[in-house]
Amino acid sequence: MTIPSINPANGKIIQSYQIHTSEEVNKIITDTHYAWENWKKYPWSLRNELLNKVAVILRHRKEELAKLMALEMGKPLQGGRLEIEKCAEVCEYYAKNGEQFLKDDWVKTDATKSYVSFQPLGIILAVMPWNFPFWQVFRFLAPSLMAGNAVLLKHASNVFGCAIEIESIIIEAGFPENIFRNLLIQGHEVEQVIENPLVQGISFTGSTEAGKIVASKAASLLKKSVLELGGSDAYLILEDADLELAAEICVNSRLINSGQSCIAAKRFIVVKSVEMEFTELFKLKMSTKIMADPFDNQVDIGPLARPDLRDELHQQVLKSIEMGAKCILGGTIPAGSYSFYPPTLLTKVKKGMPAYEEELFGPVAAIISAIDEEDAIRIANDTSFGLGAAVFSRNLKRAEKIASFRLEAGSCFVNTMVKSDSRLPFGGIKQSGFGRELGQYGIREFVNVKTVFIR
Repeated sequence: MTIPSINPANGKIIQSYQIHTSEEVNKIITDTHYAWENWKKYPWSLRNELLNKVAVILRHRKEELAKLMALEMGKPLQGGRLEIEKCAEVCEYYAKNGEQFLKDDWVKTDATKSYVSFQPLGIILAVMPWNFPFWQVFRFLAPSLMAGNAVLLKHASNVFGCAIEIESIIIEAGFPENIFRNLLIQGHEVEQVIENPLVQGISFTGSTEAGKIVASKAASLLKKSVLELGGSDAYLILEDADLELAAEICVNSRLINSGQSCIAAKRFIVVKSVEMEFTELFKLKMSTKIMADPFDNQVDIGPLARPDLRDELHQQVLKSIEMGAKCILGGTIPAGSYSFYPPTLLTKVKKGMPAYEEELFGPVAAIISAIDEEDAIRIANDTSFGLGAAVFSRNLKRAEKIASFRLEAGSCFVNTMVKSDSRLPFGGIKQSGFGRELGQYGIREFVNVKTVFIR
């Protein structure tokens, strides 16, 4: 059986990929386990050296890999270049810090000596999405390999080309054969991989619905899982905010990756006294963004990854309008386009509308009016998601208090957009998942936290 990769800008088939059979999958898992038996003994210095080589290769092939992302999932070239640079940085970060993060933690007890040791678990399965086809993988891959684990990747089927390139980079860097392997399989076949006794943990990034299925299966087998799921990030615009700055940042955050990001800003909760001014600024800045062929270096917004995703987003917009929202920009599918959707701005968004309740995975912004600060915080927390949030105010003490203590999310930023950073833990609460990636916390997710006690 083969699965085609389709260019989302024009609907043309790029390439078709042969799917692995069940027998091939089982052999890959076995080969990876044997490779791990040796890999876990590698000294820190060699792991460090190999990850740094990956960073060099990524930068050397940056342009080529950015073009592949533009072709397979429609990412504008500049966004692709930035993504590859970020992947190189996370490899360098864990090469530099991994040993320190996992060094023995000595604890004084009544023993002659006692300490906590962090040991690799074995094979970790990564089930990854298409929207950041390199970054989503490398932010998991770098700490996992540095910790001494082996990695299997089940990537989204529309970016199998990217998955194959990741494996080729790992091989070119000199990692042991089979320590990282692709599984070219369909979504429903993931269960078979989770069931394999050699697989010790699962990292999943994707929709909340799919994440629940993966987590349920992993839990039934008592296997560790980390989930980074959907989000409907709230950005609070308070009455003392720098509105020019806030509008600029909010538009850029909403349109990053053509709006296809779990931590892109989605709900803009604006205190009523500045709502009209902020809305006009937001509309003006959003209307200047260019939607076109992702291979054009001037483009801000490419196509959505698939036409069915574009159609689903459009239905959310139409349903919100039917329920009373007002569309003041965009909202119409361009004639003759395959999966493009224009920058769209909805105002008068209320509770019960899709634009209020659901994740809008595309370039659609929802402005929600709040009476005051307390009302804005209430609306921000009135969601099943909890990935990220931001506050805009000139009073930094006020904004920090809201970000630190009042907002229910895994990451809260002040006067800037929510983003992931190799140095900081990343993840969500509520229906946005559990566990953390990145930073010291991320590398410790898939290790055996082992107590050693010697009398």
